[in-house]
Amino acid sequence: MATALSRALKLPGKKGSDLGEYDPLTQVDSEDDSEEDDLVLNYPRNGLASHATLRLGQEGAELQEEDEDEEDAWRHSSGKDRRGEAGGVADDVVGLVSDGAGQKAKVRVAVRTAAFVVPLIGAAMFVLLFAFLLPCQRGGSRRQKEWETEVGHAGGVMPPPMALWDVDGDGVEDLLIAVMRINNSSQQISYPANIKEYSVVALHGVNGSVMWNRSLKEPLFSVQCSSPNTCLIITSTHLISVNASTGKKLWEVSSGEVVSQAVALPDLQGDSVPDLLIASVDQESVISLVLHSGLTGSLIGQPVNFNFTTPGKLIGPVLHETAVGAYYILLGIGTVEAVSLRDVYRNATGRATPPPTLSVKDPVWEKHRRNNSTLIHIDSGVDQVVYFLPLVAGVCNNHNNLDSESSRNSSRSDWVVVCVNSRISVIRERDIHTTWTINSSSMHSRPAIGHFNDDGVPDLLIQQSANGIRRVQIIDGAQGQILWEAEFICPRLVLEGSTILTTSGQSVFLFWAGDPLPASKNVTKVSPPEPFLRRLFLLHPAYPTILQELTSTTDTALTAAVSYDDEQKDVSYVMVVSRPVSGLGPGAQLVKSVSVSASLTGAATVRLSDDTHSHTHTAFQINKFFRSLTFRRQ
Repeated sequence: MATALSRALKLPGKKGSDLGEYDPLTQVDSEDDSEEDDLVLNYPRNGLASHATLRLGQEGAELQEEDEDEEDAWRHSSGKDRRGEAGGVADDVVGLVSDGAGQKAKVRVAVRTAAFVVPLIGAAMFVLLFAFLLPCQRGGSRRQKEWETEVGHAGGVMPPPMALWDVDGDGVEDLLIAVMRINNSSQQISYPANIKEYSVVALHGVNGSVMWNRSLKEPLFSVQCSSPNTCLIITSTHLISVNASTGKKLWEVSSGEVVSQAVALPDLQGDSVPDLLIASVDQESVISLVLHSGLTGSLIGQPVNFNFTTPGKLIGPVLHETAVGAYYILLGIGTVEAVSLRDVYRNATGRATPPPTLSVKDPVWEKHRRNNSTLIHIDSGVDQVVYFLPLVAGVCNNHNNLDSESSRNSSRSDWVVVCVNSRISVIRERDIHTTWTINSSSMHSRPAIGHFNDDGVPDLLIQQSANGIRRVQIIDGAQGQILWEAEFICPRLVLEGSTILTTSGQSVFLFWAGDPLPASKNVTKVSPPEPFLRRLFLLHPAYPTILQELTSTTDTALTAAVSYDDEQKDVSYVMVVSRPVSGLGPGAQLVKSVSVSASLTGAATVRLSDDTHSHTHTAFQINKFFRSLTFRRQ
């Protein structure tokens, strides 16, 4: 042990024990011993435990003490050879061990770094990618369940023109409506009558806030919107095209006395913009069809006149595309006639060759032309026609989309004709033959069209009023049979019903009425109480004896429309109402919007009769059914 300690304390170049001379071999031996000691001390780094290393060191020291003389002799005799061998082996072993351990350590560090950095970079790239690709939801773009906005004064009971269109691109349909304000300020006191100010206002569909307001010199006759985000404002003598987002004027042209909405036509001038057709009246029973450029509003040729000898209400004009792709304009006064758009274009421009879009003629329709007349008779009845509309579920004039594609889709259907004596007929489109006819009475509004049964043919909701009683019926669109009917106290409204298509394929039917009358009693006349409460009912074909009362009001509803929310699978019932004010001043005109799904959550259930079908379902099951309804665009 002392020898090992003395060796540990040796300095390089030890002296001899007797003479104190410098011994180079001893120096070499010292270096060899140091290398051997280093090799022993390096064992823990190569994987041996620390206690094993100490034990090996102690045993080596004892062996060195016992064989010291032998080792000295061996060193002197073969020191040179051993020096070469031991030194080389030790160096190789130490180098291999240290190099291998270093390489493994470097690999482990690289793997750990990569395992941390790669997921971190991937997560950052994922977040950045979706932050740029997915648009953020606009704040406040979610439609409120209910809102109300006052817009000007009510101009009597006439419904104001309105249209639904997404003017700001947020996915929610906005409302454009005619507004009239009576200026009775002190500055106008010297005038014999109050000054009326006219404008068209765009209201946000989310909350009813005003988006833009455009003043007009004349009362608004119609407003219609189309792509790319433009709206056509029609007054009694002018056509004005505006940007739907801002209300800024794009072009304006004067016209005759306009008596119809505009009709979107196929491109007639080759500028890739649909052109327009309007009807004007120069004298009684003479209708002029006028073509306008959809790009600039300029006239295309000259007006084309049609003389109708029968008195009555103006019908159309409406664009119709037949199965073979031929275009006809349906119009009339108290009757329904058809004229080829090809002929209208030729007479307006004087050109013998029509554009390619008008090159097709329909032989089935052409054979109904009489005595080389330009008109084709559509309705074969002798009574005056008051309503003419396509047999398409959910068709609504108040959307007023000036879109040629939607117009053609509506025209590819059979037609419903309602005459002045409430005769209702369905005319088959493919051959202009009457499918069925029924007689009704006292109809004051257009039918609403939806799917009540599952035969795939749209059905009709009609309303009749007499002696304070409102009778509501649903007529089978395929055969003309009565599918459902009920009687109510008359709400004293001239307002058509609405239909909404559910995701199951059936429609719900909405209509205004008073309290329901018992079916068992034969009531012939009713005097409603004052103030009269008007109720908005919802009917679903699955529960024909149960109604859902969505809302009630003492206001007078003037017009209404259904606005779809595709994202939420919901619809909003948008209505314009007149509300009386105290004193002798004009009433206020308000716009109200209510979510149908939200209204069904708190709706009152009204039973029309006791039937076995409804009694087999509990109130909880019925409420769950109506609250789970979802809707889709028709």
